[in-house]
Amino acid sequence: MKQAILLEPAKLVIQDVPVPVISQDEVLVRVKRIGICGSDVHVYHGTHPYTSYPVVQGHELSCEVVKTGDHTQGFSSGDKITIEPQQSCGKCYSCESGLYNLCDKLKVIGFQAAGAASEYYAARADRIVKLESNMSHAEGAMVEPLAVAVRAISQVGDVVGKNVLVLGAGPIGNLVAQVARGMGAASLLISDVNPFRLRIAESCGIEGTVNPLKENLEASIINHFGAYKRADIIVDCAGVSASIRGAIACARKGTAIIVVAVFGSEPAIDMARINENELALLGTARYVMSDFVKAIGLIRDARVTLSPLITNVFEFSDYNLAYRHIQEQTETAMKIQINVS
Repeated sequence: MKQAILLEPAKLVIQDVPVPVISQDEVLVRVKRIGICGSDVHVYHGTHPYTSYPVVQGHELSCEVVKTGDHTQGFSSGDKITIEPQQSCGKCYSCESGLYNLCDKLKVIGFQAAGAASEYYAARADRIVKLESNMSHAEGAMVEPLAVAVRAISQVGDVVGKNVLVLGAGPIGNLVAQVARGMGAASLLISDVNPFRLRIAESCGIEGTVNPLKENLEASIINHFGAYKRADIIVDCAGVSASIRGAIACARKGTAIIVVAVFGSEPAIDMARINENELALLGTARYVMSDFVKAIGLIRDARVTLSPLITNVFEFSDYNLAYRHIQEQTETAMKIQINVS
């Protein structure tokens, strides 16, 4: 079978390797579609701090079951599935508390463990999530990033009737806004300095957009939500000092700020304002299995719009071209997917 392996930064080759032999607790799947995320890009360019080489990427997946191990249950040949890509120890405090996404020895396929950038992949049965039979493989490969958004919004509990401001309209920011809407948020406003991303947000039905380079963010918040209530929840998906500082400066007293973005450097923030205004600053890390199930439900119930986010699809043999496109078309590249088979 064909497998894409990143031998070193910017050196990805397609090689022939044997089809995996599955254990009794594994399922052999045919990989159909792979999504490329920002973390994958960091790995490709050698800037990811927790990945060594060589590495097989591929963690945003849509697959089809080929064969099941003797100890697996609930799967049949032809089932459409995705894979929850975390590998946890099951023994540390986080794992025993149900927060295996915070495992002390966590590995994620495509980063610290071999990913599924290949024609076939041996998946652990306990990490497989069934997709709806009528779901496309393009949608299936969007479940993982959608689960990130589900987890983020879930950090504040019930969002029904809430006003939500999202900073950053890239794929994750877009999905966070859509998840908030799908879970009952009253009104949405999303900001970005990239006009293309704002147009994509509008095409996904996000009713409020603002470019802070052209409009005052605080004035836009007041105009959109009203001066009395403003935003109940602010989600930082931009990950730059200006975004988190802006979130704190524009937050109404008592607002929850969820940090989804990964910051490349430590931002200086106004802790005095956080204290005085009783702002809740919340982190979120990846997902757990239930977030995948909720994500699939959002797609099934048509509460999210995914197709506008997928701006390009490359064939498996053109894996390198996909990364080149992302580098050369930074302003207009949203979610890039690889068609495997």
